[in-house]
Amino acid sequence: MTVLETAKITSKGQVTIPNRIRKLLHVETGSSLAFGLSKEGVVLLPCKITANSPYTAAEWAKIEKLASLKGKVYKSVKKAKKHIEAL
Repeated sequence: MTVLETAKITSKGQVTIPNRIRKLLHVETGSSLAFGLSKEGVVLLPCKITANSPYTAAEWAKIEKLASLKGKVYKSVKKAKKHIEAL
């Protein structure tokens, strides 16, 4: 492995990635990076992060069913939650 640049770690564990490395990796403000370990040290790779749904397919079905209902009004959050759990 060739050492191209060096940087210091701050007291908060932060490191500024040198401009030359950012250009080689084609990363800019807002880019995501993945960290890995190899026999030679730390591996830094650009990556894309995709959002995972917080709901399962069954939960989405319940939400869609609930959204399709018209005129249902609940007077309290407790009653609404009870209805959702019963779906």
